[in-house]
Amino acid sequence: MALILFILTSDPRTSHRPAEALRIAAGVGVWKRAQIAVYLREAAALVLSEFPDGLVDEENYTRYLPSLRDLARPIYVQQGAPLLTQIGQPPLEFEQIDDDQLAALAARSTYVLRF
Repeated sequence: MALILFILTSDPRTSHRPAEALRIAAGVGVWKRAQIAVYLREAAALVLSEFPDGLVDEENYTRYLPSLRDLARPIYVQQGAPLLTQIGQPPLEFEQIDDDQLAALAARSTYVLRF
């Protein structure tokens, strides 16, 4: 089964790209024909905010993040991402990984998409 890695680096406070990426990831994940992995880097960690108010396309976070919970994989977040302290109580479990772990995950992935 293919593994699709979504790497989100855009700031969700100013860009629609992270919300679009999560919408796509959730949509592809329901097919159960590919495994989905999501990695958040830098400001993209804000998509895990307890209150997504103020994020571009905020309704996509409340609509599609719960779907990602069912993918049997944690959301991966850059280890020590500076904005993690601002997310409050995240709606999903996440796992912090370093750059070497990200490289290994990308190497195992069939497809890597960056938003």
